[in-house]
Amino acid sequence: MAIGNLNTVKETKLSLPLIARGKVRDIYAVGNDHLLMITSDRLSAFDVVLPNPIPYKGCVLNQVSLFWFDYFKSAVSNHLAGDYKKHLPADVVQKFDSEIRGRSMFVKRAKPLSVECVVRGYLAGSGWKDYLVTGKVCGHALPKGMKQCGKLPEPIFTPATKEATGHDINIDFEETVRREGREIAEKIKKLSIELYLKGSEYAEKKGIIIADTKFEFGILDGKVILIDEVLTPDSSRFWPKDIYEPGKDQPSFDKQIVRNYLLEIKWNQKPPAPTLPDVIVEKTSEAYQDVFKRLTGRNLSV
Repeated sequence: MAIGNLNTVKETKLSLPLIARGKVRDIYAVGNDHLLMITSDRLSAFDVVLPNPIPYKGCVLNQVSLFWFDYFKSAVSNHLAGDYKKHLPADVVQKFDSEIRGRSMFVKRAKPLSVECVVRGYLAGSGWKDYLVTGKVCGHALPKGMKQCGKLPEPIFTPATKEATGHDINIDFEETVRREGREIAEKIKKLSIELYLKGSEYAEKKGIIIADTKFEFGILDGKVILIDEVLTPDSSRFWPKDIYEPGKDQPSFDKQIVRNYLLEIKWNQKPPAPTLPDVIVEKTSEAYQDVFKRLTGRNLSV
């Protein structure tokens, strides 16, 4: 793979109103009721966007989400609104199609809820650290003697705030109720666990353990719908099932390759981030593409 010769997309500049530019996504308004969400190849680690884009990463995240939106459509409605080519101005399609093809969604404009709906099925990351100190994860008491990355007795709902900068902050269920009302809080808790269980069952058949994930929901026409990204390597912790062994950190199908490299070089985790070597970029790109093919059985559309 010749990294330098690939047409990566780090930033888009469409002739549409830019609503938001996050660490990964560029979101544009299309009229008053729709959005165009474009997933770039940007990669962030330790809450800092790195200078190197990761080839095909945006296409993987976008198309994995589209796969899950379709898989979950009988369980929950979503914000998808059809083919962008049928709705965008002709001049935008003509000029930018090659740049946004395979990495964009045309969606209905919902009102996002104020919480991230995190579901944990395994004892990893901050949950493991919490357990070592308290015997709990985000207030959920767990059995004694659990191992790092061990499977939980049942998935737990551990919501968090959405922070514009830095890490999201864990909150309890009652804070979710305070923010969104009991009816909606109960609904998104139930939906999050249902989707996690359904997605995990499917992924395990494809050789992937989904250790944890986060869902986002919004309100459209008075109903809760699924929005944003779904069960991607960026919003989830994906582990290869065939070499899973509790009691230690697990290799993963995501940007852990980059995190490990940055830890090895002892970067201070403050901007500016260092430029990644081509070999790290290549391995990370391959990891993202691998998870797409494992999940869908298809080659990536770019």
